[in-house]
Amino acid sequence: MRSAPGEFAAARPVSVESTPWVTVVHNDPVTLMNYVVWVFEDYFHLPTARAQDLMMEIHTRGRAVVSRGAREAMETDAHALHVYGLWATIEEEQ
Repeated sequence: MRSAPGEFAAARPVSVESTPWVTVVHNDPVTLMNYVVWVFEDYFHLPTARAQDLMMEIHTRGRAVVSRGAREAMETDAHALHVYGLWATIEEEQ
């Protein structure tokens, strides 16, 4: 199960198989900001204010972590964001 963006699951031992992964959305020069906000509201069911905060982080820093969890769940999120037309990747959480 993935944590909501910006939220962290309770601390627990992490085995090699359950190493946390993240889905990262990257800035691009084409996608409209209000569309990115709408995607986060639609796919992640985020409140508008949180979706706007993530969008601004992407706009100003070039990227933002939008979800955390098991690798398979992050691959699902990245694929879904690709379907929406966003540039998303997965990474092991540092």
